[in-house]
Amino acid sequence: MFEAPESPYLVAYDGSFKVSEASTVAVTNGSPHKGEHRKLLTDHLNQLQRVLAAGDRHAVLLVFQAMDAAGKDSTIRAVMQGVDPSGCQVFSFKKPSSKELDHDFLWRTTKCLPERGRIGIFNRSHYEEVLVVRVHPQILASQKLPGELNLETIWDERLHSIREHEEHLARNGTVIIKFWLNVSREEQKRRFLARLDDPDKNWKFEPRDVVERRYWDDYMAAYEHLLNATSRPWAPWYAIPADNKRYMRARVAETIIETLKSIGLRYPEPTDEERRQFAESRAELEADG
Repeated sequence: MFEAPESPYLVAYDGSFKVSEASTVAVTNGSPHKGEHRKLLTDHLNQLQRVLAAGDRHAVLLVFQAMDAAGKDSTIRAVMQGVDPSGCQVFSFKKPSSKELDHDFLWRTTKCLPERGRIGIFNRSHYEEVLVVRVHPQILASQKLPGELNLETIWDERLHSIREHEEHLARNGTVIIKFWLNVSREEQKRRFLARLDDPDKNWKFEPRDVVERRYWDDYMAAYEHLLNATSRPWAPWYAIPADNKRYMRARVAETIIETLKSIGLRYPEPTDEERRQFAESRAELEADG
């Protein structure tokens, strides 16, 4: 299994992470982070994706979680722009369907996992089951769970299941990188108002998002718990400052690139038999007048 590259945004594995101490603004030396910088990163990511596909030994799973208006959709679009679309797949997980509710809580994301050689992207994920469901535990009533529910234990039980699930995937070649896009409450308010003020952005505004904003402290507590419980060397969390979108996107792209570089991707070497066949094919082609 791979081990996560170091980063100032890597969530520690010892349970010491504090949401209150995680910056929502860029930790930088003051140099600008312009679109051109991210474009170079995207070009590099495209090259690595080609080697990933050719090697066909690893799958990559990118998980994005955040409060509303943090920039999940735009970050996925910006970072993956220019990467071969046949090598990527994006899934968004919102309210479960009746079919999904007839399965365990990991089923709907498990069936969407990427194949070897591909990059899978989860826009929200199985972590919704220890976020929105934890903040609104009445949702559990629709999940058809057996026995009597114990709200004192169910969240740790689910986090335990997630840890085991992710470790199993990592042992079998799935490289998991998880991003919490850490937007401030003040910046979220500004972005909501911008959506209301701009007619071209009205379609992005959901009154329900403002209702969920009332539970901000509950969500932060749930995030702190899950980040500490599930950030591991083989499935790390990165708490990326999200108040500056350009900076956020560059840091996400850099983290993906450094991770792919760390697993030693390379084009497969032909076998002796394949080299023999190549030589025969070359001879036939060259003889074809």
